Amino acid sequence: MNLILRRDQRKSLLGKMVFQLDVYAEIAPDEMEHIKRYRLADTVLYTKNELADRGSGLFGLASRLAFKAMNISVSVGELVQGKRIECKDILEMLAVEEQIKEAAVTFKQVLNAAAHFGGEEAIAL
Repeated sequence: MNLILRRDQRKSLLGKMVFQLDVYAEIAPDEMEHIKRYRLADTVLYTKNELADRGSGLFGLASRLAFKAMNISVSVGELVQGKRIECKDILEMLAVEEQIKEAAVTFKQVLNAAAHFGGEEAIAL
């Protein structure tokens, strides 16, 4: 697996800079097979914020929908397909980039573990 990151920028309608980070993973065919076999596509690798109080009723539903629209998250499936993340400043973009790198390293470890089910692995110490 290779993680591909591409940075870009654009101006918003109000003239402010918006920083864009395109992320995707080049997945080997055997790794893709593990993603399908273990149903990992919906696994969330990164999320910017967690919703503390889900609320109830119509207000709870509205607040969850608004939160989901404004929150940044990246799942395995989105990483495979590619995802564009827009940030308000460079520092936010760099922080998101670093966290996605860490999540991708962890996910690569998951794929390596999935490759060794039903067999042995020799570890030199």
